[in-house]
Amino acid sequence: MKFRTERDGLLDALATAGRAASPRGPGGPGSANLRLVLHGNHLVVTGSDQDLVIEVRTSVAGDTDGSVLAPARLLVDIVRSFDPGAVVLTSDDDEVRLTSGKAEFVVRVPVGAEIARLTAAEGEGITLPAGLFAEGLRQVVRAALQDDTRAPQLTGVLMVATETGLRLVATDSYRLAFRDLPGVSALDPGSEVLVPARALGEIQRLVGPGASPDGGDAEGEPLVFHHGELDAVFDLGAVQLTTRLLRGPFPDYERLLPPSYPSSFRAARDEFAAALRRVRLMVRDTKDATTPVRVSFSGEGAELTVLTAETGRAAERVDGAYEGEELTVAFNPSYLLDGIEAIRSDTILLDVIDSSKPATVRGSGEDDYRYLLMPVRVP
Repeated sequence: MKFRTERDGLLDALATAGRAASPRGPGGPGSANLRLVLHGNHLVVTGSDQDLVIEVRTSVAGDTDGSVLAPARLLVDIVRSFDPGAVVLTSDDDEVRLTSGKAEFVVRVPVGAEIARLTAAEGEGITLPAGLFAEGLRQVVRAALQDDTRAPQLTGVLMVATETGLRLVATDSYRLAFRDLPGVSALDPGSEVLVPARALGEIQRLVGPGASPDGGDAEGEPLVFHHGELDAVFDLGAVQLTTRLLRGPFPDYERLLPPSYPSSFRAARDEFAAALRRVRLMVRDTKDATTPVRVSFSGEGAELTVLTAETGRAAERVDGAYEGEELTVAFNPSYLLDGIEAIRSDTILLDVIDSSKPATVRGSGEDDYRYLLMPVRVP
């Protein structure tokens, strides 16, 4: 195989596909590889593990068709190290040679290496509004569980067909986020699929200014979604992402939603977030990183307090309008900040019941998004 192309375009393609290349692939630890396939002037770069495949298509000046498998991270780092300009890649059964300017690298082809394949979802795809879908993912994916050893199904985002459109739901059992996308029809009425948050995080990353592998704005690209029994596929311009669907019971999240709240605090989103970031500094880099922030509500606003035996105390008052009895509720500061940062409105509402029941973060006038957070019990 041999082709010539510009560094930036090749780097984008390698880095995008490389986000799926993982030691969890069929070759085991150390087997995070990329497959490059050249046909004419069309290069396809594929990275994968057992749960996710990202395939990127890009144009190059092709010389000799062929395919090769090479270490993903090393390939990306080499191309990134080159100065902007032309890159020539040639390969045979034993090695990959990359040259740019006066630099030359020769990389051994991994012996016996392979990449994972997932079953392609069949059926006609449905076009989603890319920008709206990505915005919903930005708000919801943050609430999904990161560690799949405890409850794998909680590492996913539930996509549910509702009477009015599509709902996205995620929870790690300590917090829950859901976003309604009215008018978006991605599933059959009454159906649902559980998509790994990792895959949807990649979709969120790909949709946005300058995020597409060709350097353009992927938000303007059509996002086509289709799924089968085992896998789902997202097509976005030059990128195709295939992910294995999750199985297992997802919590009955609607049962967790309080019907009403006796108390509510209204404040400027940026002011509240800035104050929370400041008081969180007391525990951010210590062994007390999970120390809660106490939020004391009164007619004068809300006072944020972090107290730890290791580093000391921080407190800051946030102006706002509070309706309800005076109350102090403790939260995981990072979880609370996640909810506040997800709000689109300039004004947030923090609805509370008491120090032990779920609180809700929402934006003023944003009826399509809710972020529920369990308080932390403190003495």
